[in-house]
Amino acid sequence: MLLVKVCLLLAAFVPLLSAVAAKAGAKGFTNKEPRPWLASLGGWRARAHAAQANAFEALPFFYGAVLLALWSGAQAATLAGLMVAWLILRVLYLLAYIADKDRIRSLIWFLSLVVTIRILFLGA
Repeated sequence: MLLVKVCLLLAAFVPLLSAVAAKAGAKGFTNKEPRPWLASLGGWRARAHAAQANAFEALPFFYGAVLLALWSGAQAATLAGLMVAWLILRVLYLLAYIADKDRIRSLIWFLSLVVTIRILFLGA
């Protein structure tokens, strides 16, 4: 069960990983008005920012599926394994997005959705 909790925590940091990728080492960033600066980004930094938005969009379904699986009596080991797979896929998604590999990125997105749906139906 500890791994399930750790995975829930790590999932919350996936959007942050994307944000750091978009902002780290960039010139001109100001925390007073970050949105106009982020809107002006291009290239891989803009894609990292878009990956952050997608990561935030994926979290509610993932968390909901995990909570329902726990409520349904899913085995913690099975659930944790799927959660680890989801985390790996989401990090690979970020990397594919930054690298501008759109087809691979879409495939990884789809696989992470399938994993979330599998989690949703775990348990009794």
